[in-house]
Amino acid sequence: MRVVLQRVTRAAVTVSDEVVGSIGRGLCVLVGIHRDDTEEDMKYIIRKILNLRIFPASEEKPWDKSVMDLDLEVLSVSQFTLYGQFKGNKLDFHTAMAPTEASKFYASFLESLKKAYKPEKIQDGKFAAMMSVDIVNDGPVTISFDSKEK
Repeated sequence: MRVVLQRVTRAAVTVSDEVVGSIGRGLCVLVGIHRDDTEEDMKYIIRKILNLRIFPASEEKPWDKSVMDLDLEVLSVSQFTLYGQFKGNKLDFHTAMAPTEASKFYASFLESLKKAYKPEKIQDGKFAAMMSVDIVNDGPVTISFDSKEK
């Protein structure tokens, strides 16, 4: 799995002029699923999302608190394009998980994320939809990581 995680003051996902998910302070997480991802990859990514010390405790400790420590929110957005590769001037997505399989994997990811934290603190977009993602990046702080690069 590949993630681009952004610390935000607020974020929202809109599909066809309808807001389908929105949060206040917390993390907006763009999630890509590789064709070879397993439950172990999922567990690793969830652990990092919830425990990454990316929030300040004070001016002296700018990288000391996690989303769980501060009881903040998470907005997850599925994004297969994180596995896009250049093929000339075109993009190729053959390393991304196939849509039908990815839909099930992503649903399992969201369920596991909610179980690991607080379901009411987890929001998401709409899988495979054309989405508008509106974020206010706090910092700005943007971190990317991949479960295959542990």
